[in-house]
Amino acid sequence: MDDRNLMENILLLEKGVCDLYMHGTIESSTQNVHQAFNSALNESLCMQDTIYSKMSAKGWYPAEQADQNKINSTKQKFSMQQ
Repeated sequence: MDDRNLMENILLLEKGVCDLYMHGTIESSTQNVHQAFNSALNESLCMQDTIYSKMSAKGWYPAEQADQNKINSTKQKFSMQQ
């Protein structure tokens, strides 16, 4: 397993952790439990961002530039629904 595959696996794992913490935050029954899950979620989101940034810097997670016409079309579509 090379470094890229390892980082992809770590990123996927971290995204899964974020998802679990988010659901824990939403479903928590007390303020203390809610705060614990929320803190853990924020820490995991920071870790996910760090992993993504490192992968992006190495060219392993390229981001595409969105076409401005598609952005405008989507904005218009959803503004009409309100």
